[in-house]
Amino acid sequence: MTSSTQPPGPDSPGPQEAGQVAVLDRPDVDKPWVTIVWNDPVNLMSYVSWVFQTHFGYPKAKAERLMMQVHEEGRSAVSHGSREKMEADTEAMHGYGLWATFQKDD
Repeated sequence: MTSSTQPPGPDSPGPQEAGQVAVLDRPDVDKPWVTIVWNDPVNLMSYVSWVFQTHFGYPKAKAERLMMQVHEEGRSAVSHGSREKMEADTEAMHGYGLWATFQKDD
């Protein structure tokens, strides 16, 4: 049986030397992610502030500042962390009836 491939030439990459580790092309796992809450025509501002205090444990002043940012700017990044944590926070916001997404932090 004959193989159609040629053996590697002198310029071809060879096997790794002992002790070397291959670097794989992976997404930016260390880059932080954010959960964004978006303005909606349904929820009261007091309720949104209450959600931020209840779920994230934010003090009233911080929760109200984030709520006002949602109201006035249309969105606010309400939490930062790993992708898994931001997925969980986004799902929690959906559970409270808020519009939320998560994305890599810029």
